Amino acid sequence: MRIVADKYIPFIAESLAPYATFLSVEPEEITPQLLQDADALFIRTRTKVNQDLLEGTNIQFVATATIGYDHIDTEYCQRAGVEWISCPGCNAQAVCDYIEATIDSVATSKPLLSHSTLGVVGYGHIGTLVAQMAARKGLDVLVNDPPKKIGVSLDEIAEKCDFITFHTPLTFASNPYPTYHLCDAAFLSRCKKEAVIINAARGGIVDESTLLESGHRCVIDCWENEPNINKGLVRSQNTILASYHIAGYSWEGKINASQMCLDAFCKHFHLPALVIEKKSLSLQPEMIGDSAKGWLERVSKQLKAQPEAFEQLRKQYKLR
Repeated sequence: MRIVADKYIPFIAESLAPYATFLSVEPEEITPQLLQDADALFIRTRTKVNQDLLEGTNIQFVATATIGYDHIDTEYCQRAGVEWISCPGCNAQAVCDYIEATIDSVATSKPLLSHSTLGVVGYGHIGTLVAQMAARKGLDVLVNDPPKKIGVSLDEIAEKCDFITFHTPLTFASNPYPTYHLCDAAFLSRCKKEAVIINAARGGIVDESTLLESGHRCVIDCWENEPNINKGLVRSQNTILASYHIAGYSWEGKINASQMCLDAFCKHFHLPALVIEKKSLSLQPEMIGDSAKGWLERVSKQLKAQPEAFEQLRKQYKLR
């Protein structure tokens, strides 16, 4: 068996070595030629899985070590008999921690928090944790999730909230609940002028050009057209914090994602269960305890100084 994997997915090579030839490569090296004789593919969001990539290969299983899967042409995979899986919830706590760090950075006084309302758009794994965290901090919380028939309208979120954070998948017009440019000119026109827009979900949920023109303050982790991101928005004085798609990059989140990929792989190929041994990991988490203070501000300073280095900064980021 031959496996090709994005080299930035940790922990799986050692587990699969006894069962397969394992090739770990840069995401841009994943091509139809490389996959010609491969049976399985492990990816992140940087790899677009579609007919152009898979047709004529032996790939029968694709695992993305991410929550989102809009980079996978699921309809093609179904037609071609390729099983695919994503990892919903794998880094939910890490993203929640990112939102908490954002709130702590923006609203430094407890009285301000106690008089603020957080709007959570999308009430899945992450949205639920974010809402619980915000309530513990003393914020009022409104949620919006039409597919689940939960919460208030998007209009009410816009009109009443001081912080608005998005935690939906990226879906388009063919979906009953499209989220592409959910935060658009009409939405922003209804928001408070002092509202802070947060996108740590998927690039494209927020219309960034319109956001820049609106003058609203924002915190952006997930961008349209990554890695060629909107430099004007990065460097705007209204962009309080800007990061390079690392909200979910934590030690625990990576372990969770890799384990979920391994579980699905073993099930598909009828292999015995494989478990990542945490105690054997050589990772040295970058931020522990008090040393975590200011990490998001540091990341933002890096990206604002070098937005063209988005991808390199992301690759070099040490798991917190």
